[in-house]
Amino acid sequence: MAAPPPAFPPRGPQPTTNPLPSNNLNTAAASTTSSGIPGSGLRVPSNKKTIYDRNLNRSRNAELSHAAFAYLFMEMVVYAQRRVTGIQDLERRLNAQAHPLGVRLLDLLLYRSLPSSTSSSSSSSSTSQSASARPTRLIPLLQLLTSRLWPLLFTRPASSLEQSTTNPAEYMIIDNDPLVNKYISVPKEMSQLNCAAWVAGIVEGVCDASGMSAECSAHGLEGQGNKTVILVRFNEATMEREKELERAGIK
Repeated sequence: MAAPPPAFPPRGPQPTTNPLPSNNLNTAAASTTSSGIPGSGLRVPSNKKTIYDRNLNRSRNAELSHAAFAYLFMEMVVYAQRRVTGIQDLERRLNAQAHPLGVRLLDLLLYRSLPSSTSSSSSSSSTSQSASARPTRLIPLLQLLTSRLWPLLFTRPASSLEQSTTNPAEYMIIDNDPLVNKYISVPKEMSQLNCAAWVAGIVEGVCDASGMSAECSAHGLEGQGNKTVILVRFNEATMEREKELERAGIK
């Protein structure tokens, strides 16, 4: 067997390296973890305050630009459109996206409805007043949706609120020009799609969080532009509870 060729040193100048001492590496790692939550990779601002430390009334009158909202909502629709089987499946996904938002918005609306003095009082008194402000009947809940939820989301109340003449468990929240449909171009093959199903998901989340479960869906009106009806259909248990409260005289 032939002997391996001798190893020759490489020609030309070689780069020099200055390895860091081991104690410097440990110090750098410690400084990185100290500025965040250990083990999570999250970084915390230098003042140790996060978004959860802000006052909920701080952004009460803040507005988001239509361009930013249109871009974010467009991406949400594109994400929901992946691997769908049809228009109903897409609307169902948009509804499911917004449902958790509606659950959280109910507590925010009730908190902001309290007087400013109550917000700075003890937690026990704030909790009791918040519980008393929570709607327990259908009409106060629907008025909360049209007169306070809509201005919070779209800076204006809903166009109208109507009850079905054939089914007492169905109510209709009408929006003549929903913002979610304003910047959406629907192709002809998907003409039945109504992206206001996302708004219907928020409404359904608020109803479920208030203890009055309902199924909400969005329906366009043919020949009337972007005019949309959010159909709120309360279940049988909610209607039975409503009758009991009415007999008891509870408003």
